[in-house]
Amino acid sequence: MLAGAGGCGAQETGPNQQLDGTAVRVVDGDTIIVNLDGREERVRYIGIDTPESVKPNAPIDCFGPEASHANEQLLPSGSSVRLVVGAEPRDRYGRLLAYVYRKDEGGKELFVNAELIRRGYADTLVFPPNTRHASEFAQLRNRARRAGLGLWLYCR
Repeated sequence: MLAGAGGCGAQETGPNQQLDGTAVRVVDGDTIIVNLDGREERVRYIGIDTPESVKPNAPIDCFGPEASHANEQLLPSGSSVRLVVGAEPRDRYGRLLAYVYRKDEGGKELFVNAELIRRGYADTLVFPPNTRHASEFAQLRNRARRAGLGLWLYCR
């Protein structure tokens, strides 16, 4: 069972905390499983929304499989990640809410949330108080929309 699935398995994680871990697998375009010191957490990216591809009893949305695949390409299993937990650390489903950064061997980081928006795989989704990057994400979304990238070409 995953820690963070809500209830008694969830570990306390404070607002704005930074955590280092390893990507275990991608669930869909905006959710991943991360190993944090031996415990697995379901992590929902803050500030973005990708089309559904695995929601039970729901149809697959336009560009959902593509968004999931893009997330897998950006964050392959075994990738080192740094999570910056939101001002509100968990959603109503018990998922850890975070800004996700992939770390490479050279010490550089890729801001995965922003990259998915930049490439047209995600729209913005703002839930206060987790608004730290909302204006940056809106600018990236507007550029992707104007350029007709990804879902903005195929689904809107």
